[in-house]
Amino acid sequence: MTQHASEAIYQGQFGEFTINDSDRTGVIVYRAGLMVAALTFALGSALVLLNYDAVNLQILTPLFACFCIALGVSLLTIHIYLAALHRLLQVFWVIGTLSAVFFAVSSLEPLAITIYNHPTTLFGIGFVFAALTGIYFKEAFCFNRVETKVLTPLVPILLLGHILQVLPVQWEQTMLAVWAIFFIVFALRKVVQPIPPDIGDKSVFAYLKQQGSKTSEF
Repeated sequence: MTQHASEAIYQGQFGEFTINDSDRTGVIVYRAGLMVAALTFALGSALVLLNYDAVNLQILTPLFACFCIALGVSLLTIHIYLAALHRLLQVFWVIGTLSAVFFAVSSLEPLAITIYNHPTTLFGIGFVFAALTGIYFKEAFCFNRVETKVLTPLVPILLLGHILQVLPVQWEQTMLAVWAIFFIVFALRKVVQPIPPDIGDKSVFAYLKQQGSKTSEF
């Protein structure tokens, strides 16, 4: 197969590599998933913070479903050098999503009310947000983004604070608003970021795959 003349050749840590259309598509899908997740999360947060009524609470369940699906798409297409960490985040997403489905089906209350009135449900559903926090951490570490540096500790503090019932309601509302706003900022900044940095050094992925193959032979 001949290489397109327009394809740039990058020098990686373990050799040269190129970025193809499949790589670019993967990044676009990853960012689209983040954008959908951010928008649905922000909309749900706004409904809770600005107009807290039973109708809005019913809408939160399908919004949360869209959020989970979009996050799952991003977790499938994100580029993380450590395969074990990548799989762990995906396992977190599965646990959290299945927990949300269980509580949504088994409870007579809207899912949002169930979670708010029974904080221990976050021991299951919270795994979804743990997976999201993993993305924030990865982005903060790789790209030094202010918003992800804030979100990485903010999310677990808010969730643990609600589970332990130690945060005043006003604090929880403020932290939720900051979370929603910074999540939107994060997703928007990803849209305008060049694609190659999100793909990373493909020579590292190739090297790690090769080392894994050698290890499995013994």
